[in-house]
Amino acid sequence: MIIERLSREHRNIEKLLAILELELGVFDRGDRPDYEVIRAIISYFEVYPEVYHHPQEDLVFAKLSARDPAAAVKVGDLAGEHQKVADRLQRFAHAIDKVLAGGDLLRQNVDTVVRDFVEHERRHMMMEERDFFPAALKALKPQDWTELASAVTNHKDPLFSDLAEERFDALRAHISRLEEEAEAERR
Repeated sequence: MIIERLSREHRNIEKLLAILELELGVFDRGDRPDYEVIRAIISYFEVYPEVYHHPQEDLVFAKLSARDPAAAVKVGDLAGEHQKVADRLQRFAHAIDKVLAGGDLLRQNVDTVVRDFVEHERRHMMMEERDFFPAALKALKPQDWTELASAVTNHKDPLFSDLAEERFDALRAHISRLEEEAEAERR
């Protein structure tokens, strides 16, 4: 089901946000973070959420707006929120590009841009999980879900699927290491 896939994608995005926070901690200490991992995360956000995830949410939202306009109003301007995500991502990517090019950029400014991206992304996903997805599940009819299933792309996630793209190899390895470390700590 579409909502289950969107929720799973949110969990995957959360993993990336946690890695960004770890790399930002390294940066804030004055050390060099793994810029290959950071660039891979930016690339992932430019590809998957922007091209596949958000457009699918927008399709669900359009159905919700038709079925339950009051619920859609409560959710708010989802397309506008997605545009803000894209704008924050662009600022984040630009800040990292400037750092890598040796540009004159205050560490605090980089920290602020990255934290702004992470915090707003989390708030956006939380709103969708709390307000949007339950409203869609309640309001949409079986035929709506059938129409949506035929309209959405079945594109595989380039990072979290069996058809993962090579450019995300370093990021996948980093995620695996973090998951292994977390598992070791739990034991």
